[in-house]
Amino acid sequence: MKLKLLGMTPEELGEVAAETGLPRYAAKQMARWMYVRKARSIDEMTDISKAGRERLSERYEVGVQPYSGMQVSSDGTKKYLFPVTCPHKGGLNVGGSMSGEKCEESAVEAVMIPDGDRATLCVSSQAGCRMGCRFCMTGRQGFHGHLSAADIMSQFLSVDESDRLTNAVFMGMGEPLDNYDNVMRAIEVLTADWGFGWSPKRITLSTIGVLPVLRRFLDESRCHLAVSLHNPFPDERLSIMPVQAAWQISDIVDLIRKYDFSGQRRVSFEYTMFAGFNDTKRHADALARMLSGLECRVNLIRFHKIPDFPYGTSPEPVMKLFQERLERSGIITTVRASRGEDILAACGMLAGRHGSSPEP
Repeated sequence: MKLKLLGMTPEELGEVAAETGLPRYAAKQMARWMYVRKARSIDEMTDISKAGRERLSERYEVGVQPYSGMQVSSDGTKKYLFPVTCPHKGGLNVGGSMSGEKCEESAVEAVMIPDGDRATLCVSSQAGCRMGCRFCMTGRQGFHGHLSAADIMSQFLSVDESDRLTNAVFMGMGEPLDNYDNVMRAIEVLTADWGFGWSPKRITLSTIGVLPVLRRFLDESRCHLAVSLHNPFPDERLSIMPVQAAWQISDIVDLIRKYDFSGQRRVSFEYTMFAGFNDTKRHADALARMLSGLECRVNLIRFHKIPDFPYGTSPEPVMKLFQERLERSGIITTVRASRGEDILAACGMLAGRHGSSPEP
């Protein structure tokens, strides 16, 4: 199996160049072809000699994986299906080389959300997820493996809208902080001058709250943060989110309070509304107390019904009252528009499977 160049830094590409008998400056050429010109094959790197490209191709490939399926929602949202090869345990190493674990074929999904002049890609970081949230289709399928930086970046390069993407959210399949090194490598490629050159303000990472790694992310990144909260009461949150047993939401909020979110970096809390479970005045008041004094936003999310889960979505008037109660407490609160529900692309609905042929 060939090694993937996608996800490598100029320094690592320099080592590849030396190994294959290319001049050191070929590293910059390879980076420019992959991240600026978005080449899909080594043959496209025409300012590298033909003989050099042939030597490079003997062991390496760019690593862009075309999508195998695509669906279009009535609201313009598009869901892409990508085949991946993931080990059960160790995951793929940074840069795309294999870890030596037994591999299995799987699939992940990415969602492109158009909104005026914005085009946001909701990207996956794992095949499946091991967090086990009861209301999430991704969590229901279990964990199949980490994506490499190459597999993550391939989602950005393979979608039809690649050249006009404006934003990225790590809110697709998987827990990004459970695959920290590869996710941060992808963010490095997105934000580096030698990569996509994006501002960190164009990227949001969503997490369930992997506390030890969250501290690293807050120290090492300037990207926006979104925290999946969903219930302010520990016992109730635990009943739908097993991660609460390992990392208390109160501890996560306490950690976030130690960082400055008053400037250009933002923190938001995602709150999926379940009818009769977490949408009462009692919940709104407890949430307001938990977040009091913190510069943040709460996003209220309509629940999209899935099999074998006892709750439905909260009615619109209930969500509006919940929003108003939080806002009276001084917390900026929005009801997030639901996108792509008709193609199972909305929050919590990604399962890594759908029709294999692109739809018109």
